[in-house]
Amino acid sequence: MKQLVTALSSLVFLLFGASASLSGGVQTGTPAWSIQPLILMEGPGYDYNVVGGIEGQVRIYVDRCSREWCRVHSGREAGWTSLYAIAFGNVARGPLTGPRLNYKSNGPGLVCLYEGRNFTGASMCARAGTILKDLMLLGADNLFSSVTIEGNVSVDLCRDRGFHSYCERINDSEPRLHGFLDNHVSAVRVY
Repeated sequence: MKQLVTALSSLVFLLFGASASLSGGVQTGTPAWSIQPLILMEGPGYDYNVVGGIEGQVRIYVDRCSREWCRVHSGREAGWTSLYAIAFGNVARGPLTGPRLNYKSNGPGLVCLYEGRNFTGASMCARAGTILKDLMLLGADNLFSSVTIEGNVSVDLCRDRGFHSYCERINDSEPRLHGFLDNHVSAVRVY
């Protein structure tokens, strides 16, 4: 009996030890950045208690978002923070900033999104003034891999519906969308 208990104890230790070491190195959530120091709240709003903070310009992970708040974590710090204080993408910057901010404006032209790279596959085209907040309603969510820009127009492509999370303004045709947008476009605004 003593050998059986010892064997079971060893097996339990191995199982729990292996699962702990496997899960320890894996980050969950969507990678993002803190674009300023974050104040972490207990819930989604300033009416909740402060539970911690995260420095600005560091990698964080987003667990989920409500309308204007996201549950984030970095290391042992976790809590809710303003959606507008975080950025999705390769660098710590707010949406629609950087070199692509100088965009073509409301002129005649056409933007076409293609399901395949190099402008192949089924496409969806739109003119200046088109706003599509939720491509899921059109059965076109997370489908597009390339974009053509013809004429004097630009397009904002966003990873999440309602123009949340990572967005990029595109001024010129791209045969392959950026890694965060490739097959992950959920909202479109044409200028």
